[in-house]
This record gives sequence, structure tokens and C-alpha cells, in this order.
Amino acid sequence: MASPEASPVPRGAGAPAPAAEPGLALHAALLLVQLLFSGFHVVGKYVLADVHPLALACLRVGFATPVLMAIAWRHDRCLPALRDLPVLAALGALGVFGNQILFITGLSYTTATSAAILMPSIPVFAAGLGALFGVERIGPRRLAGIALAVAGALAVLDPTALSLADRETAGNLLVLANCLSYAGFLVLQRPVLRRLPWRTVIAASFLFGSVGVFAVGGDELAAVEAAALEPGVLWGIAYILVFPTLIGYALNTWAVRRSSATLVAAYTTLQPLASAGLAAVFLGERFGWAEAVGFVLIAGGLWVVSKRQAARESGTHGSDLSTHREQPSP
Repeated sequence: MASPEASPVPRGAGAPAPAAEPGLALHAALLLVQLLFSGFHVVGKYVLADVHPLALACLRVGFATPVLMAIAWRHDRCLPALRDLPVLAALGALGVFGNQILFITGLSYTTATSAAILMPSIPVFAAGLGALFGVERIGPRRLAGIALAVAGALAVLDPTALSLADRETAGNLLVLANCLSYAGFLVLQRPVLRRLPWRTVIAASFLFGSVGVFAVGGDELAAVEAAALEPGVLWGIAYILVFPTLIGYALNTWAVRRSSATLVAAYTTLQPLASAGLAAVFLGERFGWAEAVGFVLIAGGLWVVSKRQAARESGTHGSDLSTHREQPSP
């Protein structure tokens, strides 16, 4: 971003001062993100039967990157400063390249059940990284909330089903690395969002991350014969490109800007529950007592994390954020 002397502050720059509590719109956005990502698990399994995983990753970034960049330029008209480029490149490496490639590759080695069991490690990693780098203060109440949410996710998933065969173990380690990568993406966003508009941050992240994705998956994308794909597969690809990719990533960044990486990460524990709910609606699977217990634990954990986040941020960051309130934008 240009220096204050060189240009006026762009619309929407900087992180807003936190409210007394995260608002209903923020919680609704985070809930929607988990529903979209859970839908990706169902639709993606169908699409990947005909499309190579790396080709799908290229399609995701190839579609989302120009759209996000156009939206960012339309609303922000902001060019990041040179000092912000390494951070934005790291966000692209962690949240776009690492998140997509590690998960897709890991899933090809392990089972979907094992991958799902490992996903609740994201809020644990986010809390640890946030505390390690001094981005967020993690107290006993917040740790308790994270523990409740993770326990709720595991109640739905049954961790005893984790596969430990040699091939599956390699896949599990890749999925776990993906969880660490995505947690780092959430944590690293918060400091840069105090300087740059959220649309610019997510667009730049995709721009940098797409370089690595196309480097490893470009050949697979070139081998795809679109004319040979069934209409259902094409509609599935369209869903993946628009909803869990474009909208999901954008809403998550918007939410990190207005709350904390820990709260956003804690919401990922809803994915197993959301997937179970979607399976019950569309596949006729049973939604039983384990899912009910999981829901209660996750809801309680999110409430505790949310309350702790609001109290902490209003007390510790109010002074340094007061000069960075969001300006109205159309």
C-alpha cells in the first residue's frame, strides 16, 4: 500500500475496532462457510471420480484469482507496499497452495474418514500459533472452549476409525500438515488485515498461491477433456468454484478481520456435523445421539471462544485499532 503521504487511505483499509461481542452477521457468515466447505466434501467426491485432484485445484485458483482481483480493485484501489509482499506470498503459500495441494494429495493416500478426524486439529494449531507469534492471547477459558468444540467434532467422527496402515499414515501426515498450513493462514492474516483491506488480502493470497498450484497441476489441467465430462460433473465443478472457493475463502477472511483467527478456526469443528446433516438430508443417513452430543459440545465451545475473544480484544487491542475503523463503502 502506498504511504499515507503518497495517497489517501483506501476504502475499507485496516482492521475494524472489535465490537463488544461478535455480531450475528459474523456468526452467520462463519456458519455458512462451514456449510459450503461441507458441501465440497460431498460434491468433490463425485467430481474427483472424473477430474484429477490437481486439475481441480488449478480450476479453483484459475477461476477465483481473477474474480477476487477484479473485486478487490473495484472496491479498494489499493496496491500493497513492498513490505507487505512477503507476508502476502506466505499467505498464498499457506492458505491456497499448501491448503489445497496437501489436502488433495493426502486424501488420495488415506480415507475420507481419517481426513475428517484430523480436521478438528485446525483450531488447536491456530491457538498455538497465535500464542507463539503473539498474535492472540490464549487464556484458560479460550482453551476450554477450543477443547469443547474439538471434543464435539470427535464425538461425531469416532477417532477410533483413524487408519494407521503405512499408506494411510503417509496420507494422514499430509492432511495434518494441511491443517497446520491452514491454521497458519488464518493466524497470519490478522496482522496484515490491520494495514490492508480484506478484499486485497485474499486476492493477493490467491495470486501468489496460484503460481505454485499451476506449477504442480498445470499438466493435469491440460489433460482434462471438458467435452467428455457429464453435465452433473460440470455442475459440481461450478459449485466448487463459486461456493467453497470464491465465497468461502472471501467470507473467512472477512470474518478474521472482524474477530480472531481462533474463533474462525474453531468454527471448522462444525464441518463434521454439517457433513452429517447434509448426508442425512440428501443420502438418507441417520442423524443420531452422537451428532446431537457433538452439536451441544461444539455450540458450547464456540460460545466460550466467542465470549473470550470479545472480552480480550476490546481490552487489549482497542487502543491500537481505534484509528483503523472501517470507512463506509458501497
